[in-house]
Amino acid sequence: PRHKCGNQKSCPQNYFAFKIISGAANVVGPSICFNDMIFMSSVKNNIGRGLNIALVNGSNGQLLKTDTFDMYSG
Repeated sequence: PRHKCGNQKSCPQNYFAFKIISGAANVVGPSICFNDMIFMSSVKNNIGRGLNIALVNGSNGQLLKTDTFDMYSG
């Protein structure tokens, strides 16, 4: 069976599934999947170097905001 965000197990009822994948230099970009929806990825063109952040409402799982924080440039 297929599980949300490609995880190996299903989450218990009333829990959100998520998967965060770190990038590999500039070869593979990071991605954030939450409850089977891709919030950030190179395909969506909304990732950057440094920290990639997705702010999610913890009650309903709604995406509020995405942003990046470039720790290299200061």
